[in-house]
Amino acid sequence: MNSVVMQNFYISLQIMGQGMIGIFLVVILIAIAVYLLGKYGKKG
Repeated sequence: MNSVVMQNFYISLQIMGQGMIGIFLVVILIAIAVYLLGKYGKKG
């Protein structure tokens, strides 16, 4: 593999990493929301 391919591969990995972090945060927020809804939903 030449340097150009490696650079493009590295850039694509960085973009994927940022996307994964975004998805990870969204999943955490959804999990917290579901937990709170279930917790207060049972009491109500």
